[in-house]
Amino acid sequence: MRFRLVKAALLGNKTQKFLAFLTIFLASMLVCSMLNITLGIGDKVAMELRSYGSNIVVLPKGGEMSIDIGGEELNLLQSSAYLDEKYISGIKNIFWRNNIISFAPFLEEKVEFKGAQRAILGTYFDKKIELEDDEEFFAGIKSMYPFWTLEGKFPDDGSTDEVLIGNKLAHELNLNIGDTVEIAGRNLQISGILKTEDEMDDKIIASLKFVGEIADKEGKISRIEVSALTIPEDDLSVKARRDLEALNAVEHDKWYCSAYVGSIAYQIEEEYPSSSAKALMKISEGESQTVKKIQSLMGVVTILALFSASIGIASLLTSEIHRRKKEIGLLKALGVDNLSIYLLFLAESLFTAIVAGLAGTLGGYVLSILMALFIFSHTIKISLIVLPLTVCFAVLIAFAGSLLPMRGVAHLLPAEVLHERK
Repeated sequence: MRFRLVKAALLGNKTQKFLAFLTIFLASMLVCSMLNITLGIGDKVAMELRSYGSNIVVLPKGGEMSIDIGGEELNLLQSSAYLDEKYISGIKNIFWRNNIISFAPFLEEKVEFKGAQRAILGTYFDKKIELEDDEEFFAGIKSMYPFWTLEGKFPDDGSTDEVLIGNKLAHELNLNIGDTVEIAGRNLQISGILKTEDEMDDKIIASLKFVGEIADKEGKISRIEVSALTIPEDDLSVKARRDLEALNAVEHDKWYCSAYVGSIAYQIEEEYPSSSAKALMKISEGESQTVKKIQSLMGVVTILALFSASIGIASLLTSEIHRRKKEIGLLKALGVDNLSIYLLFLAESLFTAIVAGLAGTLGGYVLSILMALFIFSHTIKISLIVLPLTVCFAVLIAFAGSLLPMRGVAHLLPAEVLHERK
């Protein structure tokens, strides 16, 4: 009996059912796309932000001197303390090895060049790092700083006869690509001019091998800048940063097995002998705040969609109850209680919501992929967890939108509606 009533109600007034379906479908599609982007774009946004430089710097343990990296002042070591290049692959042997996007070692010295003392920086350009599992991984400034502009080409990492010149220095000394310059008694050809819009514009950049040879510091590194994909900071990571010893065993394990910038830096210290890895918190916190703001914005849009769709369903259901008030009066005259009538209308709404939610999920997946592609220039994967969440959201819209209109059912009296009396 109840099944026939629900079936008859669903087949009747197709315009109202279509409008209800369309309202929940559009809201579900929006929610699905927001959820799928929120779950999938976080890593993409973080990866995009990671292309703008390092968020961890690895230093040798020792004395002090101050430098500025990424707008953050760090206490570095005296020139007598260096990292050993042979341990550099240890950076990719940590627990969060797949979160290490790139790194670049640096060895800075002063040389006599064109009548003045100039800074020369030895580094990797695009060097393949030999790893234990034979994974192909390239480190260097090419992958660390893709936003730098290079006119010409990078020297080979094993080269001792090619060099890059910073854009500011090249203009000051009127140097061009292909020119030959003398550095530490050796002739080198300028293979490229590097434009970075920072202090690198005033430096000479050569291979780590070359700078090590002329400074008699082969295999030595003064610092390593690391770009790691991390998760936003929370109370646990802040507590660990303040006092790691204050964490209990459970908290320590959770912190260690989470991709916080602090835990990744800590693991690098464990793998790299005589090193001190420092997280550049200003950079990391800026990235975390950016990702959180994007996710919060999508959360606000989702909540607004819930309220808007619920109001639409409430309006449609109020109209439907008014249209079917004689049917409701007849059911009451036959002895049907208010709860059963409530359940009849709720069953109609829930059936429409489930169908619209499933259809909206499919549309939302497509919309999220298109939004990620055109707005963030990335494709994202489909998160299956979004399907049940979106259907539940559609059901919630139907339920919330039905609460207020169905209060009017209790006030309908059979005599009044059947005989159209007030």
